[in-house]
Amino acid sequence: MPHALRNRWAAACLAVSALCVIGVSAQTSPGSVARQWRMQHERAILDEFTAFLSLPNVTSDRNGIARNAAALAEMMGRRGMTPQLLSVPGSNPVVFGELTTGATTTIVFYAHYDGQPVEPKEWAAPPFSPALRSRAVDQGGQAVTPALAGQALDPETRIYARSAADDKGQILALLTALDALKAAGLPLRANLKFVFDGEEEAGSPNLERIIVANRHLLSGTVWLICDGSQYPGNRPVVTFGARGFVGADITVYGARRELHSGNFGNWAPNPALALARLLASLKDDNGRILINGFYDGIVPLTAAEQQALRDVPPTERELMHDLLLGASEGAPATLNERLALPSINIRGLASARVGAQAASIIPSTATASIDMRLVKGMDHRQTARQLIDHARRQSFFIVDGEPAADVLRTHPRVARISFGTGGNAFRTSMQLPVAQAVIRAIEDTRGPVIKLPTMGGSLPVAFIESTLSTHLINIHMSNPDSNNHSSNENLRLQNLWDGIEQAAGLLLLDVRP
Repeated sequence: MPHALRNRWAAACLAVSALCVIGVSAQTSPGSVARQWRMQHERAILDEFTAFLSLPNVTSDRNGIARNAAALAEMMGRRGMTPQLLSVPGSNPVVFGELTTGATTTIVFYAHYDGQPVEPKEWAAPPFSPALRSRAVDQGGQAVTPALAGQALDPETRIYARSAADDKGQILALLTALDALKAAGLPLRANLKFVFDGEEEAGSPNLERIIVANRHLLSGTVWLICDGSQYPGNRPVVTFGARGFVGADITVYGARRELHSGNFGNWAPNPALALARLLASLKDDNGRILINGFYDGIVPLTAAEQQALRDVPPTERELMHDLLLGASEGAPATLNERLALPSINIRGLASARVGAQAASIIPSTATASIDMRLVKGMDHRQTARQLIDHARRQSFFIVDGEPAADVLRTHPRVARISFGTGGNAFRTSMQLPVAQAVIRAIEDTRGPVIKLPTMGGSLPVAFIESTLSTHLINIHMSNPDSNNHSSNENLRLQNLWDGIEQAAGLLLLDVRP
């Protein structure tokens, strides 16, 4: 454990020891127990969180990830676990721990401790120097000094740091809830396992191999995926699925070098224009995808899932106003109805230069980066093949590497399509007994729950469902405006406090297979 982190934890322990231990009966609700504990230990909780957030955790930084894994293992060890670092050659470690009770059921909590890359100049403060602000930066939030021990923190305060909301906050909420339950003497009702991934932000390329190699160790009745944001207005939400993912880069080739647009325009093909036409052929004006067979095999929503979507409070008008949008794709369908469908998104375009750097040339190449979100019943490998077949039908000769000179000379249109990590969607029935138990646990601590058949984003965990014969349910905690994956990522303290209470209820789940 780094010397600075050890010192900060020691200081936190001294702060905790100065506070009284909560004494409650075994009949007290887990949410109220967690609230009382948190109110008496806010500064100590924040100190531990700040120390954890201070460790750089970009997925590709192996040394930084190793320091995070070691610190996380120590945090888990202080809660009575014997952590293990699970890995395969070339992987970042999965940090694993468990608390056994002898029960016949096991709840597995999954989150990730790695984070997205950072560009420090885009942040209001250094991304690994956690900073408190009175409100969100874009709402004029000012830097604040942590309250003295024993003084309540303003729940609207935000803590700014990479991974504050995605997912170090979720990890801290789980571990803090364990502290509260132990202090109150509330016994666990199931065996608990904790799986903290170190490669999620890179698509968890090694997680399946790690799980297969540790199948018995990681088995459980249900996996609760602790990742994602609350519904707008910070209303509690449970999602029972996540969309799959296919990422691809498409590069279209022109001449072997840039050409003067006056000397060669109207004669030399422009790869940027050819790419634009290819991209435009993927969808119609209302957002329907035009790739042959793209929607084949999709498992439709059940009647209960369709009703759940109808029960969701509408937010489209407010969102369009806030985002300055004059229209939406697929109207009049709601946002959540659209998120239950597969999609194609152009996430970036590059060809020559624009603005002050623009020159009167014909580009030599043009590249688009796209992502495709899949729903249950689709296979990411088949979807990738369908994209290639579609490009061929648009008269492109497809290569998977840099094309040779003779390929460029003999084909009018050449495109390279390369794929990154892909994964399938999952969707758990919200009518299963374990799903109903999760809903009740959150309602007992947070009130009425919004239930969504799937989340719009993707999680690299669908294979767990079949590999371990278990169920997957997504648990959300962070504020909707947390800026996760972007600059100025933040977590609103009230979301952390609510997350601790929510975690306490989930840790005491009494589930049946």
